[in-house]
Amino acid sequence: MELKKNIGSDLRRWQGPLLNLGLMISVGAVLVAFEWKAEEENPLLDISKGTTEWDTEIVPITIQNPPPVTPPPVSPPEIKIIDNDIKVDQVFTIDINPNEAEIIPPVELAGPPTVEVADEILDFSEVPAEFAGGMDAWYKYLRGNLNYPRQAQRMGIDGTVLVRFVVNTDGGIQDVEVVRQVDPALDKAAMDAVLNSPNWKAARHHGKPVRVRMTIPIKFKLN
Repeated sequence: MELKKNIGSDLRRWQGPLLNLGLMISVGAVLVAFEWKAEEENPLLDISKGTTEWDTEIVPITIQNPPPVTPPPVSPPEIKIIDNDIKVDQVFTIDINPNEAEIIPPVELAGPPTVEVADEILDFSEVPAEFAGGMDAWYKYLRGNLNYPRQAQRMGIDGTVLVRFVVNTDGGIQDVEVVRQVDPALDKAAMDAVLNSPNWKAARHHGKPVRVRMTIPIKFKLN
């Protein structure tokens, strides 16, 4: 049996008119709110008439001066009176007689002072300087006196250090320096070996001993 709905009880037919009525009431309330004029209790001042009757509150400002600072009292320095009547048991006096003073004779120079000029350092000479006993003796000296630093050995550092130095006319060594570095520890060991070496045979140029500058390699190698 098919159920039929009563047309009189269907409320959806009033949906459109009720919606329009609600919109009309809302628009009317908004218009009334905008057109409503509130009563002016205090009229605004007319600026165009140039009136100066403004309700302003003047707040008095008072400047307070700081209280005066009283400096601390200055105490006078204390003066100690020392008695001048102190008696000295012994008084030492020194008599200086200018006539008995020792006369210092003037210093007389036999001639003008001599200026010592250092011998020239040559890079090349006719007869080069050499270690006493030759290069074989030099290598033997290095094997017995060259110290290979243990720290460099543990770190696996080796290489060839170039050392430059000056051989004097008496065979002495001076001005030792490292030309090519490998490691600070190896460089120092090479310089120490050269500084502590015995005297060399001096170089000769034009038949006279001269100072020469030499550069030798010192090799550090791990087995």
